[in-house]
Amino acid sequence: MNPTIYALVELLFRLVTLLFLLRFLLQAVSADRHNPIVEAVVKASDPLASPLRKIIPGTGRWDLPSLLLAWLSGAIFIYLSTGGGAPLGSSILFGAIHGAYVLTQFYWWSILIVVVVSFINQGSFHPIVDLLELLLEPIIEPIRRVLPTMGPLDFSPMVALILLSLLQETLRTLSRSV
Repeated sequence: MNPTIYALVELLFRLVTLLFLLRFLLQAVSADRHNPIVEAVVKASDPLASPLRKIIPGTGRWDLPSLLLAWLSGAIFIYLSTGGGAPLGSSILFGAIHGAYVLTQFYWWSILIVVVVSFINQGSFHPIVDLLELLLEPIIEPIRRVLPTMGPLDFSPMVALILLSLLQETLRTLSRSV
């Protein structure tokens, strides 16, 4: 496959995977449905998630149809990127790895954005930053509980970035075995 076409297809599948992962995460953290970003994610993912929700209902805070769609988009990408040469079982397994890799990239960049914004524009409100902080709380809070406090400095985002980088490298190594 032409490298440019491959890059475009990969970007498209990463965005689709991220869309469904975001839908899953937003429901898991009980994000405000009136936030414009949440509304956009719900509206963009509804054409595929709503029909699947009739077959597979969500359980409480866990939107299983969205998670399944994220996984399937990763599996389809792996299957297509190998030219249909990968066995279906491998595509399904590596689709999960692909989804996990997209999720770690999202968290990594989100932490970086929140840290930069907190240095530049302290105390301000923006719906995207507020939403990112809400999504990052399940990752950052356990690290904050373990790390000793250093006055006004919070090193938990740095530790989270290091851990996410290690996880990304592990997932990248696993995905190369396709």
